Amino acid sequence: MNIEPHPDRDTHADDGAFYIGGQWQTPQAGEMLANIDPATENVINHVACGSAADVDRAVAAARQAFPDWAATGREQRLDLLNRVIEGYAARETELAAAISLELGAPIDLARSAQVAGGLSNLRAYAAALSSMELCTPSVAGSKTDMLFKEPVGVCALITPWNWPMNQVTLKVGAALAAGATMILKPSEHLPVTHRIFAEILHDAGVPAGVFNMVNGTGEGGGAPLVAHDEVDLVSFTGSTRAGLGVAATASRALKRMTLELGGNNPAIVLKDADLEPAIRFIVEQGMRNSGQSCNAPSRILVDESLYERAVEIAARFANETVVGSPRQPGGHIGPVASALQYSRVQDFITRSVAAGGRVVAGGPGRPEGFETGYFVRPTIFADADDTLAAYAEEVFGPVMCMRAFRDEDEAIALANDTEYGLAAYVHGGSAERIRHVTNRLQSGMVHINGHLRASGTPFGGYKLSGVGREGGIWGIEEFLELKSVSGWPAMVG
Repeated sequence: MNIEPHPDRDTHADDGAFYIGGQWQTPQAGEMLANIDPATENVINHVACGSAADVDRAVAAARQAFPDWAATGREQRLDLLNRVIEGYAARETELAAAISLELGAPIDLARSAQVAGGLSNLRAYAAALSSMELCTPSVAGSKTDMLFKEPVGVCALITPWNWPMNQVTLKVGAALAAGATMILKPSEHLPVTHRIFAEILHDAGVPAGVFNMVNGTGEGGGAPLVAHDEVDLVSFTGSTRAGLGVAATASRALKRMTLELGGNNPAIVLKDADLEPAIRFIVEQGMRNSGQSCNAPSRILVDESLYERAVEIAARFANETVVGSPRQPGGHIGPVASALQYSRVQDFITRSVAAGGRVVAGGPGRPEGFETGYFVRPTIFADADDTLAAYAEEVFGPVMCMRAFRDEDEAIALANDTEYGLAAYVHGGSAERIRHVTNRLQSGMVHINGHLRASGTPFGGYKLSGVGREGGIWGIEEFLELKSVSGWPAMVG
Protein backbone atom coordinates (compact mmCIF):
# COMPACT_ATOMS: atom_id res chain seq x y z
CA MET A 1 0.00 0.00 0.00
CA ASN A 2 1.84 3.10 -1.19
CA ILE A 3 0.81 6.62 -0.23
CA GLU A 4 1.93 8.94 -2.99
CA PRO A 5 2.98 12.38 -1.78
CA HIS A 6 1.32 15.49 -3.08
CA PRO A 7 3.36 16.87 -6.01
CA ASP A 8 3.50 20.37 -4.51
CA ARG A 9 5.38 19.44 -1.34
CA ASP A 10 8.53 17.68 -0.26
CA THR A 11 8.52 13.94 0.27
CA HIS A 12 9.62 13.21 3.79
CA ALA A 13 8.75 10.51 6.26
CA ASP A 14 8.01 12.83 9.15
CA ASP A 15 5.05 15.21 9.17
CA GLY A 16 6.62 18.24 10.82
CA ALA A 17 4.64 21.16 9.44
CA PHE A 18 1.45 22.93 10.40
CA TYR A 19 -0.96 24.67 8.03
CA ILE A 20 -1.33 28.27 9.25
CA GLY A 21 -2.39 31.35 7.31
CA GLY A 22 -2.50 29.52 3.99
CA GLN A 23 1.05 28.15 4.28
CA TRP A 24 2.90 25.16 5.69
CA GLN A 25 4.85 26.43 8.69
CA THR A 26 7.47 24.94 10.98
CA PRO A 27 6.28 24.23 14.55
CA GLN A 28 7.70 26.39 17.32
CA ALA A 29 8.59 23.62 19.76
CA GLY A 30 9.83 20.94 17.37
CA GLU A 31 8.83 17.98 19.58
CA MET A 32 8.03 14.88 17.50
CA LEU A 33 5.74 11.97 18.42
CA ALA A 34 6.06 8.49 16.89
CA ASN A 35 3.13 7.43 14.73
CA ILE A 36 2.63 3.65 15.12
CA ASP A 37 1.12 1.21 12.63
CA PRO A 38 -1.52 -0.64 14.73
CA ALA A 39 -1.27 -3.76 12.57
CA THR A 40 2.50 -4.25 12.95
CA GLU A 41 3.48 -2.01 15.89
CA ASN A 42 6.17 -0.49 13.67
CA VAL A 43 6.82 3.25 13.47
CA ILE A 44 5.26 4.80 10.35
CA ASN A 45 6.67 8.28 10.82
CA HIS A 46 6.73 11.08 13.39
CA VAL A 47 4.27 13.91 13.85
CA ALA A 48 5.06 17.35 15.24
CA CYS A 49 3.38 18.30 18.51
CA GLY A 50 1.91 21.77 18.69
CA SER A 51 2.40 24.20 21.54
CA ALA A 52 0.65 27.32 22.82
CA ALA A 53 2.88 29.40 20.53
CA ASP A 54 1.68 27.46 17.47
CA VAL A 55 -1.92 27.86 18.61
CA ASP A 56 -1.39 31.62 18.99
CA ARG A 57 -0.19 31.88 15.38
CA ALA A 58 -3.12 29.85 14.08
CA VAL A 59 -5.72 31.78 16.07
CA ALA A 60 -4.22 35.09 14.92
CA ALA A 61 -4.47 33.96 11.30
CA ALA A 62 -8.09 32.90 11.77
CA ARG A 63 -8.99 36.15 13.51
CA GLN A 64 -7.42 38.23 10.74
CA ALA A 65 -9.29 36.26 8.05
CA PHE A 66 -12.67 36.33 9.76
CA PRO A 67 -14.09 39.74 8.70
CA ASP A 68 -13.61 39.16 4.97
CA TRP A 69 -14.75 35.52 5.07
CA ALA A 70 -17.80 36.34 7.21
CA ALA A 71 -18.79 39.00 4.67
CA THR A 72 -18.93 36.52 1.78
CA GLY A 73 -22.27 35.50 0.38
CA ARG A 74 -23.91 32.13 0.11
CA GLU A 75 -22.83 31.59 -3.50
CA GLN A 76 -19.15 32.22 -2.78
CA ARG A 77 -19.14 29.75 0.09
CA LEU A 78 -21.09 27.24 -1.95
CA ASP A 79 -18.61 27.53 -4.83
CA LEU A 80 -15.76 26.87 -2.42
CA LEU A 81 -17.52 23.88 -0.86
CA ASN A 82 -18.05 22.40 -4.30
CA ARG A 83 -14.36 22.81 -5.14
CA VAL A 84 -13.47 21.08 -1.88
CA ILE A 85 -15.85 18.26 -2.77
CA GLU A 86 -14.24 17.91 -6.19
CA GLY A 87 -10.74 17.82 -4.72
CA TYR A 88 -11.76 15.37 -2.02
CA ALA A 89 -13.30 12.98 -4.55
CA ALA A 90 -10.11 13.12 -6.63
CA ARG A 91 -8.02 11.92 -3.67
CA GLU A 92 -10.33 9.28 -2.20
CA THR A 93 -7.92 6.43 -2.98
CA GLU A 94 -5.04 8.23 -1.32
CA LEU A 95 -7.13 9.06 1.75
CA ALA A 96 -8.31 5.45 2.08
CA ALA A 97 -4.73 4.16 1.96
CA ALA A 98 -3.65 6.61 4.62
CA ILE A 99 -6.55 5.78 6.95
CA SER A 100 -5.97 2.05 6.52
CA LEU A 101 -2.29 2.45 7.38
CA GLU A 102 -2.61 4.85 10.30
CA LEU A 103 -5.88 3.67 11.88
CA GLY A 104 -5.72 0.00 10.97
CA ALA A 105 -9.09 0.09 9.20
CA PRO A 106 -9.43 -2.63 6.53
CA ILE A 107 -8.89 -1.02 3.15
CA ASP A 108 -12.41 -1.78 1.87
CA LEU A 109 -13.96 -0.20 4.99
CA ALA A 110 -11.59 2.75 4.70
CA ARG A 111 -12.71 3.34 1.13
CA SER A 112 -16.44 2.55 1.35
CA ALA A 113 -17.23 4.02 4.78
CA GLN A 114 -14.40 6.07 6.28
CA VAL A 115 -13.59 8.16 3.20
CA ALA A 116 -17.06 7.95 1.64
CA GLY A 117 -18.63 9.25 4.85
CA GLY A 118 -16.59 12.42 4.65
CA LEU A 119 -17.60 13.02 1.06
CA SER A 120 -21.27 12.49 1.95
CA ASN A 121 -21.00 15.03 4.77
CA LEU A 122 -19.54 17.68 2.48
CA ARG A 123 -22.20 17.09 -0.16
CA ALA A 124 -24.93 17.28 2.48
CA TYR A 125 -23.57 20.61 3.71
CA ALA A 126 -23.54 21.99 0.17
CA ALA A 127 -27.16 20.92 -0.26
CA ALA A 128 -28.12 22.39 3.12
CA LEU A 129 -26.40 25.71 2.45
CA SER A 130 -28.11 26.05 -0.93
CA SER A 131 -31.55 25.77 0.71
CA MET A 132 -31.03 27.50 4.07
CA GLU A 133 -32.80 30.75 4.86
CA LEU A 134 -30.16 33.06 6.36
CA CYS A 135 -32.49 36.07 6.61
CA THR A 136 -36.15 35.63 7.52
CA PRO A 137 -38.93 37.61 9.22
CA SER A 138 -38.75 36.98 12.96
CA VAL A 139 -42.51 37.49 13.16
CA ALA A 140 -44.73 35.88 10.55
CA GLY A 141 -45.71 38.38 7.87
CA SER A 142 -43.51 41.17 9.20
CA LYS A 143 -41.35 43.21 6.82
CA THR A 144 -39.49 45.15 9.53
CA ASP A 145 -38.78 42.50 12.19
CA MET A 146 -36.03 40.36 10.74
CA LEU A 147 -33.85 37.49 11.89
CA PHE A 148 -30.32 37.19 10.51
CA LYS A 149 -28.05 34.14 10.87
CA GLU A 150 -24.43 35.25 11.00
CA PRO A 151 -21.10 33.40 11.43
CA VAL A 152 -20.07 32.99 15.05
CA GLY A 153 -16.37 33.87 14.68
CA VAL A 154 -13.14 31.94 15.23
CA CYS A 155 -13.73 28.25 15.97
CA ALA A 156 -11.62 25.56 17.62
CA LEU A 157 -12.28 22.15 16.02
CA ILE A 158 -10.93 19.12 17.90
CA THR A 159 -11.42 15.66 16.39
CA PRO A 160 -10.55 12.07 17.41
CA TRP A 161 -8.99 9.16 15.54
CA ASN A 162 -11.77 6.61 15.07
CA TRP A 163 -13.59 8.08 12.03
CA PRO A 164 -11.14 10.80 10.99
CA MET A 165 -12.65 12.10 7.76
CA ASN A 166 -16.22 11.75 8.97
CA GLN A 167 -15.56 13.86 12.03
CA VAL A 168 -13.26 16.40 10.38
CA THR A 169 -15.69 17.05 7.53
CA LEU A 170 -18.65 17.34 9.91
CA LYS A 171 -16.89 20.28 11.56
CA VAL A 172 -14.85 21.88 8.77
CA GLY A 173 -17.67 21.65 6.21
CA ALA A 174 -20.15 23.27 8.58
CA ALA A 175 -17.75 26.08 9.54
CA LEU A 176 -16.96 26.85 5.90
CA ALA A 177 -20.64 26.93 4.99
CA ALA A 178 -21.45 29.22 7.92
CA GLY A 179 -18.69 31.72 7.11
CA ALA A 180 -16.66 31.01 10.25
CA THR A 181 -12.87 30.67 10.40
CA MET A 182 -11.23 27.77 12.17
CA ILE A 183 -8.29 26.01 13.70
CA LEU A 184 -8.39 22.22 13.42
CA LYS A 185 -6.55 20.18 16.06
CA PRO A 186 -6.98 16.64 14.71
CA SER A 187 -5.91 13.39 16.32
CA GLU A 188 -2.14 13.08 16.46
CA HIS A 189 -2.45 9.43 15.36
CA LEU A 190 -3.29 10.20 11.70
CA PRO A 191 -0.92 12.92 10.48
CA VAL A 192 -0.75 11.69 6.87
CA THR A 193 -4.54 11.52 6.59
CA HIS A 194 -5.04 15.01 7.93
CA ARG A 195 -2.24 16.48 5.85
CA ILE A 196 -3.94 15.19 2.70
CA PHE A 197 -7.17 16.85 3.82
CA ALA A 198 -5.41 20.17 4.45
CA GLU A 199 -3.88 19.96 0.98
CA ILE A 200 -7.35 19.42 -0.50
CA LEU A 201 -8.59 22.63 1.12
CA HIS A 202 -5.49 24.56 0.03
CA ASP A 203 -5.81 23.37 -3.56
CA ALA A 204 -9.53 24.26 -3.55
CA GLY A 205 -8.61 27.87 -2.84
CA VAL A 206 -9.71 28.28 0.77
CA PRO A 207 -8.60 31.84 1.61
CA ALA A 208 -5.53 32.19 3.81
CA GLY A 209 -6.41 31.99 7.49
CA VAL A 210 -9.92 30.61 7.02
CA PHE A 211 -8.71 27.06 7.68
CA ASN A 212 -5.69 26.38 9.89
CA MET A 213 -4.38 23.08 11.27
CA VAL A 214 -2.12 22.44 14.26
CA ASN A 215 -1.19 18.84 15.08
CA GLY A 216 -0.31 17.50 18.51
CA THR A 217 -1.68 16.12 21.74
CA GLY A 218 -4.74 17.27 23.62
CA GLU A 219 -2.62 18.70 26.39
CA GLY A 220 -0.12 20.50 24.17
CA GLY A 221 -2.38 21.71 21.36
CA GLY A 222 -6.00 21.15 22.33
CA ALA A 223 -5.97 22.69 25.80
CA PRO A 224 -4.46 26.07 24.82
CA LEU A 225 -6.79 26.21 21.84
CA VAL A 226 -9.92 25.71 23.97
CA ALA A 227 -8.71 28.27 26.52
CA HIS A 228 -7.63 30.90 23.97
CA ASP A 229 -9.26 34.30 24.48
CA GLU A 230 -9.74 34.82 20.73
CA VAL A 231 -11.68 31.57 20.18
CA ASP A 232 -15.45 32.09 20.06
CA LEU A 233 -16.69 28.50 19.67
CA VAL A 234 -15.35 25.06 20.54
CA SER A 235 -16.50 21.99 18.61
CA PHE A 236 -15.13 18.84 20.23
CA THR A 237 -15.58 15.15 19.51
CA GLY A 238 -14.08 12.63 21.92
CA SER A 239 -14.60 10.89 25.22
CA THR A 240 -17.09 12.16 27.77
CA ARG A 241 -14.30 12.56 30.34
CA ALA A 242 -12.31 14.80 28.00
CA GLY A 243 -15.47 16.60 26.90
CA LEU A 244 -16.33 17.55 30.47
CA GLY A 245 -12.89 19.11 30.79
CA VAL A 246 -13.36 21.02 27.53
CA ALA A 247 -16.77 22.25 28.70
CA ALA A 248 -15.38 23.43 32.03
CA THR A 249 -12.66 25.46 30.31
CA ALA A 250 -14.84 26.90 27.56
CA SER A 251 -17.70 27.78 29.90
CA ARG A 252 -15.49 30.09 31.94
CA ALA A 253 -15.61 32.49 28.99
CA LEU A 254 -19.18 31.50 27.97
CA LYS A 255 -17.93 30.20 24.64
CA ARG A 256 -20.35 28.44 22.35
CA MET A 257 -19.85 24.68 22.45
CA THR A 258 -20.72 21.63 20.39
CA LEU A 259 -19.72 18.39 22.12
CA GLU A 260 -20.10 14.95 20.55
CA LEU A 261 -19.11 12.50 23.25
CA GLY A 262 -19.47 8.86 24.28
CA GLY A 263 -22.17 6.24 24.05
CA ASN A 264 -23.19 2.87 25.48
CA ASN A 265 -25.89 2.15 22.98
CA PRO A 266 -28.77 -0.32 23.41
CA ALA A 267 -30.15 -2.56 20.68
CA ILE A 268 -33.65 -3.75 21.57
CA VAL A 269 -34.98 -6.95 19.97
CA LEU A 270 -38.74 -7.20 20.50
CA LYS A 271 -40.61 -10.50 20.62
CA ASP A 272 -41.97 -10.16 17.07
CA ALA A 273 -38.61 -9.29 15.49
CA ASP A 274 -37.19 -11.28 12.58
CA LEU A 275 -34.54 -12.69 14.89
CA GLU A 276 -31.63 -13.89 12.78
CA PRO A 277 -31.41 -10.86 10.47
CA ALA A 278 -31.81 -8.57 13.48
CA ILE A 279 -28.99 -10.18 15.45
CA ARG A 280 -26.76 -10.35 12.39
CA PHE A 281 -27.22 -6.63 11.75
CA ILE A 282 -26.61 -5.70 15.40
CA VAL A 283 -23.44 -7.80 15.70
CA GLU A 284 -22.08 -6.52 12.39
CA GLN A 285 -22.66 -2.93 13.46
CA GLY A 286 -21.14 -3.56 16.87
CA MET A 287 -17.98 -5.12 15.43
CA ARG A 288 -17.61 -2.72 12.48
CA ASN A 289 -14.51 -0.52 12.66
CA SER A 290 -13.34 -2.93 15.41
CA GLY A 291 -16.09 -1.56 17.66
CA GLN A 292 -14.51 1.90 17.67
CA SER A 293 -17.65 3.91 16.98
CA CYS A 294 -19.41 6.04 19.56
CA ASN A 295 -22.80 5.16 18.02
CA ALA A 296 -22.23 1.39 17.69
CA PRO A 297 -24.67 -0.95 19.47
CA SER A 298 -22.98 -2.45 22.51
CA ARG A 299 -25.82 -3.69 24.77
CA ILE A 300 -28.12 -6.23 23.08
CA LEU A 301 -31.45 -6.41 24.94
CA VAL A 302 -33.66 -9.31 23.83
CA ASP A 303 -37.18 -10.39 24.74
CA GLU A 304 -36.89 -13.37 27.09
CA SER A 305 -38.90 -15.59 24.72
CA LEU A 306 -36.15 -15.19 22.08
CA TYR A 307 -33.14 -14.78 24.34
CA GLU A 308 -31.40 -18.17 24.26
CA ARG A 309 -31.77 -18.45 20.49
CA ALA A 310 -30.48 -14.90 20.16
CA VAL A 311 -27.40 -15.75 22.24
CA GLU A 312 -26.62 -18.73 20.02
CA ILE A 313 -27.02 -16.64 16.86
CA ALA A 314 -24.93 -13.76 18.20
CA ALA A 315 -22.15 -16.13 19.30
CA ARG A 316 -22.12 -17.73 15.87
CA PHE A 317 -21.91 -14.41 14.04
CA ALA A 318 -19.18 -13.14 16.38
CA ASN A 319 -17.16 -16.32 15.91
CA GLU A 320 -17.58 -15.96 12.15
CA THR A 321 -16.27 -12.38 12.25
CA VAL A 322 -12.88 -12.53 10.59
CA VAL A 323 -9.98 -10.55 12.02
CA GLY A 324 -7.32 -9.75 9.46
CA SER A 325 -4.74 -7.39 8.06
CA PRO A 326 -6.00 -3.93 7.12
CA ARG A 327 -3.96 -4.20 3.93
CA GLN A 328 -6.13 -7.02 2.59
CA PRO A 329 -9.50 -6.52 0.86
CA GLY A 330 -12.59 -8.05 2.40
CA GLY A 331 -15.24 -7.60 5.05
CA HIS A 332 -13.05 -8.45 8.06
CA ILE A 333 -12.16 -6.22 11.00
CA GLY A 334 -8.67 -4.94 11.72
CA PRO A 335 -6.81 -4.05 14.91
CA VAL A 336 -7.86 -1.39 17.38
CA ALA A 337 -6.05 1.88 16.88
CA SER A 338 -3.25 1.94 19.45
CA ALA A 339 -1.45 0.17 22.26
CA LEU A 340 -3.39 2.26 24.75
CA GLN A 341 -6.71 1.29 23.18
CA TYR A 342 -5.70 -2.38 23.07
CA SER A 343 -4.78 -2.31 26.76
CA ARG A 344 -8.03 -0.58 27.63
CA VAL A 345 -10.21 -3.07 25.75
CA GLN A 346 -8.33 -6.04 27.22
CA ASP A 347 -8.85 -4.60 30.69
CA PHE A 348 -12.61 -4.43 30.13
CA ILE A 349 -12.67 -8.04 28.96
CA THR A 350 -10.54 -9.45 31.78
CA ARG A 351 -12.40 -7.51 34.47
CA SER A 352 -15.73 -8.70 33.09
CA VAL A 353 -14.52 -12.32 33.01
CA ALA A 354 -13.26 -11.99 36.59
CA ALA A 355 -16.68 -10.66 37.63
CA GLY A 356 -18.30 -13.87 36.35
CA GLY A 357 -19.26 -12.78 32.88
CA ARG A 358 -20.48 -15.58 30.62
CA VAL A 359 -18.28 -15.49 27.51
CA VAL A 360 -20.06 -17.00 24.50
CA ALA A 361 -17.60 -15.73 21.89
CA GLY A 362 -14.06 -14.43 22.00
CA GLY A 363 -12.43 -13.51 25.28
CA PRO A 364 -9.08 -12.08 26.39
CA GLY A 365 -5.98 -11.92 24.22
CA ARG A 366 -5.26 -11.72 20.52
CA PRO A 367 -7.01 -13.91 17.95
CA GLU A 368 -5.23 -17.08 16.92
CA GLY A 369 -2.41 -16.42 14.50
CA PHE A 370 -1.62 -12.88 15.69
CA GLU A 371 1.44 -12.41 17.86
CA THR A 372 1.87 -8.69 17.19
CA GLY A 373 -0.49 -5.87 16.35
CA TYR A 374 -3.39 -4.52 18.38
CA PHE A 375 -5.86 -7.21 17.31
CA VAL A 376 -8.77 -8.11 19.62
CA ARG A 377 -10.97 -11.21 19.58
CA PRO A 378 -14.62 -10.35 18.75
CA THR A 379 -16.21 -10.92 22.15
CA ILE A 380 -19.75 -11.34 23.44
CA PHE A 381 -20.89 -11.69 27.04
CA ALA A 382 -24.31 -13.20 27.78
CA ASP A 383 -26.49 -12.70 30.88
CA ALA A 384 -24.81 -9.35 31.50
CA ASP A 385 -25.77 -6.72 34.04
CA ASP A 386 -24.22 -3.69 35.74
CA THR A 387 -21.70 -5.85 37.59
CA LEU A 388 -19.84 -6.31 34.29
CA ALA A 389 -17.64 -3.40 33.29
CA ALA A 390 -18.18 -4.28 29.62
CA TYR A 391 -21.95 -3.77 30.08
CA ALA A 392 -21.94 -0.72 32.33
CA GLU A 393 -19.31 1.37 30.53
CA GLU A 394 -18.27 2.35 27.02
CA VAL A 395 -15.66 -0.19 25.87
CA PHE A 396 -14.92 1.21 22.40
CA GLY A 397 -13.82 -2.13 21.02
CA PRO A 398 -15.28 -5.31 19.45
CA VAL A 399 -17.05 -6.29 22.68
CA MET A 400 -20.82 -6.64 23.15
CA CYS A 401 -23.09 -7.70 26.01
CA MET A 402 -26.50 -9.42 25.97
CA ARG A 403 -29.36 -9.33 28.46
CA ALA A 404 -32.97 -10.57 28.50
CA PHE A 405 -36.02 -8.44 29.32
CA ARG A 406 -39.55 -9.45 30.34
CA ASP A 407 -41.63 -6.81 28.56
CA GLU A 408 -41.39 -3.53 26.69
CA ASP A 409 -41.40 -1.42 29.84
CA GLU A 410 -38.38 -3.27 31.17
CA ALA A 411 -36.64 -2.99 27.79
CA ILE A 412 -37.12 0.77 27.81
CA ALA A 413 -35.93 1.06 31.41
CA LEU A 414 -32.80 -0.99 30.69
CA ALA A 415 -32.07 0.95 27.52
CA ASN A 416 -32.32 4.28 29.34
CA ASP A 417 -30.36 3.10 32.39
CA THR A 418 -27.10 4.74 31.32
CA GLU A 419 -25.46 8.14 31.60
CA TYR A 420 -25.29 8.22 27.80
CA GLY A 421 -27.97 8.81 25.18
CA LEU A 422 -26.36 8.83 21.77
CA ALA A 423 -27.89 6.06 19.64
CA ALA A 424 -30.36 3.19 20.00
CA TYR A 425 -31.49 0.35 17.76
CA VAL A 426 -34.97 -1.20 17.72
CA HIS A 427 -36.00 -4.38 15.90
CA GLY A 428 -39.58 -5.59 15.78
CA GLY A 429 -42.53 -6.45 13.58
CA SER A 430 -45.33 -4.29 14.96
CA ALA A 431 -45.31 -0.63 13.93
CA GLU A 432 -47.33 0.29 17.02
CA ARG A 433 -44.91 -1.51 19.35
CA ILE A 434 -41.86 0.04 17.64
CA ARG A 435 -43.33 3.54 17.92
CA HIS A 436 -44.20 2.98 21.58
CA VAL A 437 -40.64 1.94 22.43
CA THR A 438 -38.91 4.52 20.24
CA ASN A 439 -40.87 7.44 21.67
CA ARG A 440 -39.69 6.61 25.19
CA LEU A 441 -36.00 6.13 24.45
CA GLN A 442 -33.65 8.84 25.72
CA SER A 443 -31.49 8.86 22.64
CA GLY A 444 -30.52 11.39 20.01
CA MET A 445 -30.70 8.83 17.19
CA VAL A 446 -32.82 5.69 16.85
CA HIS A 447 -32.31 3.13 14.06
CA ILE A 448 -35.27 0.87 13.34
CA ASN A 449 -34.99 -2.55 11.68
CA GLY A 450 -31.58 -1.91 10.18
CA HIS A 451 -32.19 1.60 8.83
CA LEU A 452 -29.10 3.70 9.46
CA ARG A 453 -28.83 7.48 9.68
CA ALA A 454 -28.89 9.26 6.33
CA SER A 455 -26.19 11.77 5.52
CA GLY A 456 -27.34 15.30 6.34
CA THR A 457 -29.52 14.26 9.28
CA PRO A 458 -28.54 15.44 12.78
CA PHE A 459 -25.85 13.50 14.66
CA GLY A 460 -25.70 13.87 18.44
CA GLY A 461 -27.22 12.69 21.67
CA TYR A 462 -28.85 13.23 25.05
CA LYS A 463 -27.32 13.38 28.53
CA LEU A 464 -23.52 12.83 28.71
CA SER A 465 -23.40 11.98 25.01
CA GLY A 466 -23.02 15.64 24.24
CA VAL A 467 -24.40 19.07 23.43
CA GLY A 468 -25.63 20.20 20.01
CA ARG A 469 -25.87 18.39 16.69
CA GLU A 470 -23.66 17.88 13.64
CA GLY A 471 -24.64 17.29 10.02
CA GLY A 472 -26.79 19.08 7.46
CA ILE A 473 -28.64 22.27 8.36
CA TRP A 474 -28.30 21.52 12.08
CA GLY A 475 -24.53 21.29 11.81
CA ILE A 476 -24.24 24.63 10.01
CA GLU A 477 -26.53 26.33 12.52
CA GLU A 478 -24.13 25.41 15.35
CA PHE A 479 -21.67 27.88 13.74
CA LEU A 480 -24.21 30.70 13.34
CA GLU A 481 -25.36 33.44 15.71
CA LEU A 482 -28.91 34.82 15.58
CA LYS A 483 -29.43 38.57 15.26
CA SER A 484 -32.94 39.92 15.72
CA VAL A 485 -33.51 43.31 14.07
CA SER A 486 -36.57 45.46 14.67
CA GLY A 487 -37.39 48.30 12.30
CA TRP A 488 -35.50 46.94 9.31
CA PRO A 489 -36.02 49.34 6.40
CA ALA A 490 -38.47 47.90 3.93
CA MET A 491 -37.27 47.51 0.36
CA VAL A 492 -38.56 50.18 -1.98
CA GLY A 493 -39.57 49.44 -5.57
